[in-house]
Amino acid sequence: MTPDQTPTNPLPRALRFLAGGGAATALILARDWSEHPLGPPEHWPTSLKTALSLILNSPESMILCWDRDDLFFFFNETYFPLLGPRLDWAMGARFDQVWADALDQAMPIVRDAFDGRSQRFTDLPWKLDTDRGAADTWWTFSYSRVLDDAGEIAGLFIFTNETTTRVLADAALRESEERLRLVIESATDHVIFTTDPGGVITSWSAGAQAVLGWTPAEAIGQPMSMIFTPEDRAAGADVRELIGAARDGGAADERWQVRRDGSRVYLNGSVHPLPADAQGKERGFIKIARDETQRRAARKQLEELAQTLERQVAERTADRNRLWQLSSDLMLVARVDGTIEAVNPAWTRVLGWSEADLLGQNFLPLTHPDDLERTAAAAAGIGAGEAYTRFENRYRHKDGSYRTIVWAAGPGDGLIIAVGRDATEERAQAQALAATEGQLRQAQKMEAVGQLTGGLAHDFNNLLTAVNGGLELLEHRINAGQYDKLDRYMTMARTGAQRAAALTQRLLAFSRRQTLAPTATDTGVLVAGMIDIIDRTLGPEIELSVETGRELWPVLVDAPQLENALLNLCINARDAMPDGGRLAIATENVVVAAGTPGHDLPAGEYVALHVTDTGTGMSSEVIERVFDPFFTTKPIGEGTGLGLSMIYGFVRQSGGQVQVRSVVDEGTTMSLFLPRLVGPQATHALPSSPMPRADEATLEEAGRTILLVEDEVAIRDLVSDVLIDAGYRVVTAPNGPRGVAILQTAASIDLLITDVGLPGGLNGRQVADAGRSVRPSLRVLFVTGYAANAAVGAGQLEHGMTVMTKPFDTQQLKRRVAEMLAD
Repeated sequence: MTPDQTPTNPLPRALRFLAGGGAATALILARDWSEHPLGPPEHWPTSLKTALSLILNSPESMILCWDRDDLFFFFNETYFPLLGPRLDWAMGARFDQVWADALDQAMPIVRDAFDGRSQRFTDLPWKLDTDRGAADTWWTFSYSRVLDDAGEIAGLFIFTNETTTRVLADAALRESEERLRLVIESATDHVIFTTDPGGVITSWSAGAQAVLGWTPAEAIGQPMSMIFTPEDRAAGADVRELIGAARDGGAADERWQVRRDGSRVYLNGSVHPLPADAQGKERGFIKIARDETQRRAARKQLEELAQTLERQVAERTADRNRLWQLSSDLMLVARVDGTIEAVNPAWTRVLGWSEADLLGQNFLPLTHPDDLERTAAAAAGIGAGEAYTRFENRYRHKDGSYRTIVWAAGPGDGLIIAVGRDATEERAQAQALAATEGQLRQAQKMEAVGQLTGGLAHDFNNLLTAVNGGLELLEHRINAGQYDKLDRYMTMARTGAQRAAALTQRLLAFSRRQTLAPTATDTGVLVAGMIDIIDRTLGPEIELSVETGRELWPVLVDAPQLENALLNLCINARDAMPDGGRLAIATENVVVAAGTPGHDLPAGEYVALHVTDTGTGMSSEVIERVFDPFFTTKPIGEGTGLGLSMIYGFVRQSGGQVQVRSVVDEGTTMSLFLPRLVGPQATHALPSSPMPRADEATLEEAGRTILLVEDEVAIRDLVSDVLIDAGYRVVTAPNGPRGVAILQTAASIDLLITDVGLPGGLNGRQVADAGRSVRPSLRVLFVTGYAANAAVGAGQLEHGMTVMTKPFDTQQLKRRVAEMLAD
């Protein structure tokens, strides 16, 4: 302790003016004043020390701004909360630094104070930066100037207090009171009014006026007791007693009360205290009630009705007992464990068991052994709260036979309540009907098969006649040494075989089982590429017009099949216009919405290809059968009846639909709808390009090695000879496992040709997949005589894979091999 310090005042004598300032004094002492314009505190002028001592020891929030020009900022400990994050550096700083965000409002007041016009402000709104909290604040303060020893203006005293909390609370209270007033004034379905703390009415709702009769002007200012009945007042009913109970947390208030006209109304409600004001002062009470006069009047009617209901219940119980006795359905009450507690007489009539036989017994042993497990599970489910509207099982008759029972069952008072109907005869009739329907379907199936096989036999017999006749004549001419007409007979046999192959493809298309090789296709370009051949096919008597939509969407389709379908439709249209006419081909983008009439298609985007003729048209009966196999309206020998069947199967297999619109003697429109292709492939949509001609297929790939997997010896030898003659090395395998074994060797294999259907446990697609697992770039040519879509990937071939359908000619095989090896 220094000589000028004492135990009661630890500050040096020169700094004792700071005594009593607490944390504010600590801030002053902590600051480095050496570079401050005021200098060290011990050298400050006496007027500053006196003024600072005054504010430091004041219990009120006070500020001292010293020096008229710089306004150095000092404050006491009570002022701390108002500074927020500025507290650590504000002591001794310039006023314009501390309250830079308030200068526009503060400086006019400061100048007035220096000019001798001191003012006091109450709840003045003040906009601040948000570093200390909300930007919108309110303050109560006063400014007064401070004189130095010479009587000159040295600074300002500012007495200040933030009133934001109280102002907001008062505003909230006023808003609350306004809302309450609006609620009270607008309430029409409840009696609502408020009173002051003494019970005098201060507001009166429209509902109160409607129920009690007094207007707000008549009611406001009157004691709440004006609505009490004379009996209540005589019995000592006291407003103060009601208010006292309400003050303790609310009081129920249900009683008869008086209207303005003297009549009575029964009000059921409660009285509660209003929220206190911002100073915590009691504001009064609110009563909310509803008119239950009619409910009270109805109570007596309900009591009378209850008596009536008791009588009706007794009557209905008797009815229920009669129903229990007379019902032909089985009725059962049992415990969850299956113990029977009650049965009706129908058990005797239906199953032969008497009530004495069943009571106390378990119903599970009566069920058929095959139904026992699920019956027990259903009983447990009912015990858990489940209900069954239809549960079927078989119950044993007393004579040992079984009856089929259909139950409706559920829980009731912890028991199983069930009603069962004997469905034995109904079940037998249903089984007999099902058997009859099965026989009918089999008969219809056999009729359809007979029609199909008959048509096939007719067409194939014709084709085989041509093949066999040509071969017989060829053999006869060779044996006789007559070689001048051999080409004619070979052509006859080859034509018959080719037509048989085409018939097979039509059958596969009709059944939607043909093998497709879909690619991204531009339908408009495809149609444009066929105009010449279609025009030549139609002849000069038919006018052809083609209209393709702009920016057609691409589709994923087997382009050659689509070309064949279009040509087939055009030929049919030509045949329907024997005297000439007009044929129009059009394409367009179509958006099918969900539920669009006439479209058996999922909602989505499609490309439509329309072929419209002005021919003879078709009746509704013909349209219904137009896609049936072997159905044709052409004379015998002019059509197989498979053309439209093939188109229908191909389009449906491609995910689309065929629609027919036709009017007799006016013409027909056939429309193919194909789903839009979306994705990376869509950017490369092109129509199929024709196969290279024989003179385009060079042998520059000669010397390549081809693995041929084929189980038919004749076909294996035929293909081998053709490929060897073309200059290729051929390695053969008779089955899938042998082919995979060769692929897993180090031998050079440039192309795999494999039949799809192979013996030995592996089909052609599995052989190809196994080969690509060790040879990722292996090219694969699938050969199939049947619809083996599953084996080749459901019609979706991977890159480097293609398919040929048997039968094929040798030139076609050589072109396809050359094309794949040149790719």
